[in-house]
Amino acid sequence: MVCFARWDPVLRFYAHHAPVWGAKGYTEPPTDFAAKVVEGARRQIGTVYDDGYAKIAYPGGDVSSDRGACSDVVVRALRHAGLDLQKLMHEDMVKSPSNYPGLSLTQLDTNIDHRRARNQMHYLTCHGQVLTNEASSALSDQWLPGDLVYWRQWNDRLHVGVLSDRTNADGLPLVIHNGSVCIEEDCLTDWDIIGHYRLPQ
Repeated sequence: MVCFARWDPVLRFYAHHAPVWGAKGYTEPPTDFAAKVVEGARRQIGTVYDDGYAKIAYPGGDVSSDRGACSDVVVRALRHAGLDLQKLMHEDMVKSPSNYPGLSLTQLDTNIDHRRARNQMHYLTCHGQVLTNEASSALSDQWLPGDLVYWRQWNDRLHVGVLSDRTNADGLPLVIHNGSVCIEEDCLTDWDIIGHYRLPQ
């Protein structure tokens, strides 16, 4: 699951590193939980993309803080808000393997299972709120800060980001995500949205 940048990583970083660029303003104040999710995601801006396998602690494990995949933005943002997705997903996989199609209990790996976008989607479908995938100005009130959005990109690659508390001219939120370096930008409708979730339920 590799999420390639649309432009050169360095140009992409400097073109979008100022998080207010392209933003119209702010949404209504998010809940305390959502605000913590956004804050946790925003703290990762500048983190270099790296989806490599690494042995990490359990629970509370993480790869090096200066790097991570798009899915690590979600893991770290939720952990900042008090939810350890690594632990929650592993326990759910053991307890309810049917929630994860094709899962083999003998191959569970706390180093990587929670870092896979598709596994995150399976968990969120069962334990979060499943929301609309239609992003338009008419439905902007259904896209809130701290929501998690999953896309299908080219060559069937999956990508994920955290919705910001800043919006574009249509009232749709910017997204904090890592495609080559973690940035906050107006990209919600750039790819095919296949999942939109909110925690806690």
